[in-house]
Amino acid sequence: TRESAFVHAIASAGVAFAVTRSCAEGTSTICGCDSHHKGPRSAMNRHNNEAGRTTILDHMHLKCKCHGLSGSCEVKTCWWAQPDFRAIGDYLKDKYDSASEMVVEKHRESRGWVETLRAKYALFKPPTERDLVYYENSPNFCEPNPETGSFGTRDRTCNVTSHGIDGCDLLCCGRGHNTRTERRKEKCHCIFHWCCYVSCQECARVYDVHTCK
Repeated sequence: TRESAFVHAIASAGVAFAVTRSCAEGTSTICGCDSHHKGPRSAMNRHNNEAGRTTILDHMHLKCKCHGLSGSCEVKTCWWAQPDFRAIGDYLKDKYDSASEMVVEKHRESRGWVETLRAKYALFKPPTERDLVYYENSPNFCEPNPETGSFGTRDRTCNVTSHGIDGCDLLCCGRGHNTRTERRKEKCHCIFHWCCYVSCQECARVYDVHTCK
């Protein structure tokens, strides 16, 4: 599914991110490539794993630091740095939204049965190695389903003003939402005293909380 494609990609990116960082810091002693461990993994999972790793490579950027007296840049040291992992997650979320539906085809070669991927719809642009792919439709996450691990969306807090996935219209799957008021105590009217502490009053504020029916 789209969801499992995203999970494979983000997990693969996370492993690549952690290994790259530990090798750069010198905390890992084994930093070469090992081609011996190629487990029996499906073409679909291999593609999404590679998409996750490629994301790290595509978002590397050059960072530089100046050396010299009084900040003069007599000597400059530059290195390739990894992106913030949050940027990787946001990028792969976009790829999740635009994932391509595929058909898995098996054919026999001298080394045995081999799986290949073909785009289900020829009218659409075929996916690149940087795109996520899937072949099963996502289950209905609106209702609880122990087989898929879905908890449903009943009683989920939603944003009544949002038109996105967190909005009450989408998140509540058309069932509508309930609204209740909550009274919360918060710190307010804070004053900094020299030197050096902050004193605050406690204020009670009323919030509207919206939850899915």
